Amino acid sequence: MDPALDTWDFSPLISLWINRFYIYLGFAFGFSLWICFQIVIRKQNKNSQDKTIPKASQDLMTNGYISRPKKEVFVSGVKIFYGSQTGTAKGFATILAEALSSLDLPVAMINLKDYDPDDHLVEEVTSKNVCAFLVATYTDGQPPESAEWFCKWLEEAANDFRFGKTYLKGMRYAVFGLGNSVYVSHFNKVGKNVDKWLWMLGAHRVMTRGEGDGNVVKSKHGSIEADFTAWKAKFISRLLALCKGEGKRCRGSCKKGKCESSQRGSEAAEPGSHAREELHHRDAELMFQEEEPFESSSEEESDAEDRQSRNSVVDVEDLGKIMDHVKKEKREKEQHEGETGVTRSLVKSEASERRAMITPALREALTKQGYQLIGSHSGVKLCRWTKSMLRGRGGCYKHTFYGIESHRCMETTPSLACANKCVFCWRHHTNPVGTEWRWKMDQPEMILKEAIENHQNMIKQFKGVPGVKEERFEEGMTVKHCALSLVGEPIMYPEINKFLKLLHECKISSFLVTNAQFPAEIRDLKPVTQLYVSVDASTKDSLKKIDRPLFKDFWQRFLDSLKALAAKQQRTVYRLTLVKAWNVDELQAYAELVSLGNPDFIEVKGVTYCGESSASSLTMANVPWHEEVVRFVCELVDLIPDYEIACEHEHSNCLLIAHKKFKIGREWWTWIDYSRFQELIQEYEDSGGSKTFSAKDYMAKTPHWALFGANERGFDPKDTRYQRKNKSKDISGC
Repeated sequence: MDPALDTWDFSPLISLWINRFYIYLGFAFGFSLWICFQIVIRKQNKNSQDKTIPKASQDLMTNGYISRPKKEVFVSGVKIFYGSQTGTAKGFATILAEALSSLDLPVAMINLKDYDPDDHLVEEVTSKNVCAFLVATYTDGQPPESAEWFCKWLEEAANDFRFGKTYLKGMRYAVFGLGNSVYVSHFNKVGKNVDKWLWMLGAHRVMTRGEGDGNVVKSKHGSIEADFTAWKAKFISRLLALCKGEGKRCRGSCKKGKCESSQRGSEAAEPGSHAREELHHRDAELMFQEEEPFESSSEEESDAEDRQSRNSVVDVEDLGKIMDHVKKEKREKEQHEGETGVTRSLVKSEASERRAMITPALREALTKQGYQLIGSHSGVKLCRWTKSMLRGRGGCYKHTFYGIESHRCMETTPSLACANKCVFCWRHHTNPVGTEWRWKMDQPEMILKEAIENHQNMIKQFKGVPGVKEERFEEGMTVKHCALSLVGEPIMYPEINKFLKLLHECKISSFLVTNAQFPAEIRDLKPVTQLYVSVDASTKDSLKKIDRPLFKDFWQRFLDSLKALAAKQQRTVYRLTLVKAWNVDELQAYAELVSLGNPDFIEVKGVTYCGESSASSLTMANVPWHEEVVRFVCELVDLIPDYEIACEHEHSNCLLIAHKKFKIGREWWTWIDYSRFQELIQEYEDSGGSKTFSAKDYMAKTPHWALFGANERGFDPKDTRYQRKNKSKDISGC
């Protein structure tokens, strides 16, 4: 061994090596403490800086760098719509546009004559625009010609359950009406109506309606120009507030120009006020009949406020006045009853004279819903598919299934009365009901003449409407088809056979729908182009639950009606309306009913939700999806071997099952040769009814696009609106 090594002492190094893990642990612990110390120091420094830097500046800091703030846009632009007859409204619109040009906002002036609300109005829900409507009231309270179509569309949409009360929710608008108070009965009627209809569709009024008065004596500011100037100033002020994001939009709960939403901030809002406002908005249509929530001085609105005030909570000191008012009304009522007592006795003595089916109240309600009433028990209405096809768009499911030209189809009924109170009635049971004809009866010649005239007058209103095809407009003036399915039970009309004969003499095809409660009338019915029977359920219990028929022997009448249908030689159809959770699980029972009536076709359609009603408990949950309807049809076809699925109209949530006798080779012939039918019905009439004909004698080939499984899904490829991209469809479940 080297003696030099004996002089070195390695014991400390050996000790360090043996305890090296403790040394590493100490270093790690110390390093961790140093990191924690640095974090605390930096956090304290940051907090001290935050106290000295304003919050606005902090918002601009991103990772130590100044970034441009993202500015929220509350108003993206202003659209000024005007409807003018003499040019005054257009002039005001120009003045308003010039005044708004300084606000650095896009401004567009739109003539309502060139505007298509069906396509574009719903875009305002998400556009963040503010829409100003300047509309004049013309002769007899009518809109000017340029705004006629817009007002008609808006009124129908406001009263159509398919649009609903939230259709325009999110749209912001203001209205200025031009009128003359000399015409007291309809002063500014158009402006009031536009305001009301927009509000009923869920749009938000940003300020109270302005009313320009051409009568300088009663004008609030001395002239209609001054009225507009005052309204314009308020509108610009309100627009500036909206651009800054200030103020809540008016929910329609204002009274006499006092906007509650602008008078109180969101923090000071009364507890529960938001919920009450939403409830008020949902009940818009009902409340509008009692009180219009904007400035107005009409007697009708004053009376509405009186009724509203009497229904609200009152002070004890006012009870005496209210009781006096109630007693006065009671005395007047008793006096009126005494005066009419003699009249009532005379009416009772003339019991043989039947009353009219359409009462004044019913006439008012149906007219508001768009009906053109005829005589004392008939009506006609323009179908939405007629309007659609006039504009080169899609036709109804009858166009897809049977080749009807929707723009030439007249939807009417010679009887508004019905023997059922179906839960899905789209009229919410506003029409009369009865089990027999007990009203005055109009002659069929008069009904048909006025029905065609009223239908043509409604078609004429589409002249010049944006999008209407000139050739279809001309064709639409000649009625080619008549759908006797508007409302009620047309087969109840005692002269239904004569009415049908008159239709055929005018070369108009007939599509008659009955609710299967009048078997004798079905047996006595003369040939029609196509006879429908509504099969809304397949068992006695479910039929009673859904149709709620008035007849006590309704089930036997139902079965007898199907048997009577089987004896018909012309085209016959079962019409099934599927109501989820009500009648979709009775497949075997439906199959048995098919064998009883042996129809040529079976239409299966998902129920259409008609909105809330005290007369029905249906909700959107009862509306089946199209896929569910397809599944039901596929399962039903498996139980009826003589039938197959032929056609589909996805937009109407409807499919057509056809008897195999209409399938020649591998091609379906569900369409109708209408010219051939008119020849056959003429031969039938000339022979006194001895020369009959069958459904196959006037069938026509079904185009490929109408077939079930086609890429078009029932949409005519020639129609502009419903052209769709080709896409495969999985029908393996069938």
